[in-house]
Amino acid sequence: MLVDSHCHLDRLDLSNREGGLEAVISDAQARGISHLLTVAVDLDSSQSLIELTAKYDHIFSSVGVHPLQDEALPLPTVEQLVALAQQPKVIAVGETGLDNFYSADSFDWQYESFTRHLLAAQQIEKPVIVHTRDAREETIGLLKRYQSPSAGVLHCFTETWEMAKAAMEFGFYISFSGIVTFKNASDLREVVKKIPLDRLLVETDSPWLAPVPYRGKQNEPKNVFEVAQCVADIKDISIEELAEITTHNFFTLFNLSQS
Repeated sequence: MLVDSHCHLDRLDLSNREGGLEAVISDAQARGISHLLTVAVDLDSSQSLIELTAKYDHIFSSVGVHPLQDEALPLPTVEQLVALAQQPKVIAVGETGLDNFYSADSFDWQYESFTRHLLAAQQIEKPVIVHTRDAREETIGLLKRYQSPSAGVLHCFTETWEMAKAAMEFGFYISFSGIVTFKNASDLREVVKKIPLDRLLVETDSPWLAPVPYRGKQNEPKNVFEVAQCVADIKDISIEELAEITTHNFFTLFNLSQS
């Protein structure tokens, strides 16, 4: 069985999707995806995903504010994040982090928001989901400063081996999305080769970043299979072994009982 360790069920366009969200979930299960983590991007989705996941035993959520949110919005407080993160089915804080590629102008806002998320995660001892792009030194610096036994994951990883190695030294896992299947992602595939199997996760980041052969279409959790197959091929192991390893890693990182 596989796990989609990072998706955004509330961001799917279901207007033309026969069967709606139930079909999305059912199609994922039919392809052997046993569990999903649907990730919040703002305080509103943090609350609504708590309500959504209450309906499904196999779907978990996070609470957090994405670094590319509108900086005109109020920063989340540590107290807000802690209160939300203590609700049932919430297993992580985030996604949060730093993005100096798409939104360098809001970097100070991002930095303060990221710090607050790390403090909240530290306080309640839950893993943090980190979005990072073109901010390697700053990201690693904050992870080092606010180390927690619960660590976390660098999701949708597209950075260097050196950054991955530094994060793993703090107990972090590295998650790969459909980007790893792209023709121009040869450098990223070289990073995959170096990541220890016991630190690997796979994800879709749906509805974005659909893997080959679905590029250009809306992504769904069922497509984590293609991501996993690509990673398994890179690691020269079977898809079954990769699924077993990454599922175990997911349950270990998020302190869940695997049943």
